[in-house]
Amino acid sequence: MIPLFIVFVLFMSTVSSAATLRPGFYKETCPDAESIVRNVMRKNMIKEPRSVSSVMRFQFHDCFVNGCDGSLLLDDTPTQKGEKQGLSNVNSLRSFEVVDEVKAELEKACPGIVSCADIIIMAARDAVALTGGPYWEVKLGRKDSLSASIEKADAIMPSPRANASFLIDLFAKFNLSVKDLVVLSGSHSIGQARCFSIVFRLYNQSGSGKPDPAMDPKFREKLNKLCPLGGDGNVTGDLDSTPTIFDNVYFKDLVARRGFLNSDQTLYTFPQTRGYVTLFSQDQDAFFKAFIESMIKLGDLQSDEPGEIRKNCRVVNSRPVNLRLEA
Repeated sequence: MIPLFIVFVLFMSTVSSAATLRPGFYKETCPDAESIVRNVMRKNMIKEPRSVSSVMRFQFHDCFVNGCDGSLLLDDTPTQKGEKQGLSNVNSLRSFEVVDEVKAELEKACPGIVSCADIIIMAARDAVALTGGPYWEVKLGRKDSLSASIEKADAIMPSPRANASFLIDLFAKFNLSVKDLVVLSGSHSIGQARCFSIVFRLYNQSGSGKPDPAMDPKFREKLNKLCPLGGDGNVTGDLDSTPTIFDNVYFKDLVARRGFLNSDQTLYTFPQTRGYVTLFSQDQDAFFKAFIESMIKLGDLQSDEPGEIRKNCRVVNSRPVNLRLEA
């Protein structure tokens, strides 16, 4: 029989992630948590500028799959194929080692306190702020998931080929508005994407055997050189004209028909989203304000599954066999 206090400790370590989130959650238990995250992000940005934009995207890819629970970070195991291998993630998401570095520093400062799910939220905010975008107070207090699911990731995460109508319906399932969709797409203000994601736009849009007519001809010529038919699909191109600066140029590019991804350009060609693209292309302050609001809403997506504070973001914490069976 398992002693009652051990069962209680196990329960407390796997409580639901649907706890109340709040700013300053680690003020008493790990007061330097946010500065540690920011310092590691700054160091990696200097070393490899693209790393911060890569880490920023983790929030969207994590939170849309069973809530913001760090499930994205779990590596495959013999019995579980994780979300990293999902169709929208494999060969696309990168810089997981940055989160590993953040976690290692936090474990030195305050072991077992800060969740990997919260690291994603803090790092995404810092990626924006460090590249010229706005800064905001993040709500913290999430738990890390005990499992991951490639099936859930593949069922939920959109393709770069997605159009605005599909994306509007998808975001609505998470109580995110048309405005949230456009605003959060603005995260593509920094970073790059692969040629694999756009070759259909260049050579076979909608199965027509022709390029996307919504693309500026001169921009298409540039992309044809970068991404020739039959070329290396892993070559990367800039998501907007200022890929290391978080600004509203992304929206200016969409208005000029120079969106890199189909899922981006369709926001300007589709009537329901076009007005927001136009607004944000003209008013960067409005974009920044809306971006903060939408990122907070995205971060509020929570799991109702049991959770823990992982010691290593790539694997769940080990437990004695008898406790695992009892749980």
